[in-house]
Amino acid sequence: MLLVIDAGNTNIVFALHDGKKWVGRWRISTDDHRTADEYAAWLLDLMERAGFGVESVQQAIIGTVVPAALYELRRFCRQWLYLDPLIANGTLDWGVEVCVESPDELGADRRLNGLAAHHLYGGPLIVVDFGTATTFDVVDSAGRYLGGAIAPGVNLSMDALHQAAARLPRVSIGRPAAAIGRNTTTAMRAGLYWGYLGLVEGLVRQIGQELSLEDKNSSGQSGRPFKVIATGGLAPLFGEGTQLFDVIAPDLTLEGLQLLARQNEARFPAPLPSRTLQVTS
Repeated sequence: MLLVIDAGNTNIVFALHDGKKWVGRWRISTDDHRTADEYAAWLLDLMERAGFGVESVQQAIIGTVVPAALYELRRFCRQWLYLDPLIANGTLDWGVEVCVESPDELGADRRLNGLAAHHLYGGPLIVVDFGTATTFDVVDSAGRYLGGAIAPGVNLSMDALHQAAARLPRVSIGRPAAAIGRNTTTAMRAGLYWGYLGLVEGLVRQIGQELSLEDKNSSGQSGRPFKVIATGGLAPLFGEGTQLFDVIAPDLTLEGLQLLARQNEARFPAPLPSRTLQVTS
C-alpha cells in the first residue's frame, strides 16, 4: 500500500491507499519540532489498531508546505517504515505544464490540488482551498496550471480581529442564521462567515471572467463554462451558504499525492534493509 503524507501549516494527514481506495486516514497537528520517533509512536499504534502493520506499507510520498517538518517526516519513513519516500517537488514528473513566472515558489498543495481536480473533474476549473490561507488555483481545459490568488484564511482573519480590537472576543466559525447580528458575538460571526463568503464569491467571479477571456483569446471561442471545486476542512461549512461550488472534495490534496505517486511509479527507490528481530527460546 501507499502511505501519503500531506503536511500543511495546521495539520499533517497520514493516509493509506490500497491502489483502489483510501483505507485509513489519521491527522495530527503540525509541529516542526516533532521527531521521527514521535510520529512513529503515534502513527504506528493507530495503524496497528486499524489492522495495518509496518509491512503493509510498500511506498510513501510526502507533500509539504512546511519545509522544517520535512526532515523528520522523511526520517520517520526511513527509520520506521524502511522506505525512502518520494517528495512532491519539481524533480518529479507531474505530467502537466505550470504557466507561472516562478514555478519553484508554487506551494506543493496548490499544484497537487490542480492536478487532482483536473484528473477527477476535467477543466477549465478553479480550486478553492480553505486552509490556513485560502488559495484559488486555476487550471485550463488542457490541465495547465495558470496561477491563482492567495487570501488570509478565515481563522487568521478571526485571530487578527480579536487581537487588534481589545473589546472583541474570539468567536467560533459557523454559519449564522442572519447577516444582521443582534449582539457583538453574532455580529462578528455574521461578518466573518458572510463577509468571507463574499470575498470567495467575488474572487471566483473575477477569476472566472479572466479565465473565460483567456479561453476566448487562445481558442477563438466564446468563454467556456468552468467548474469551481472546494476543498479543505472548512469547505463543507462554506458550501452550506452558497451555490458557487460544483463539487466539494475535502481530500483533494491527498488525491493529488496519490496520482503523483502513480505517475512516478518507476522513481520509487528500493526498500531499505529492515531490522531483524532476534528471537530466543
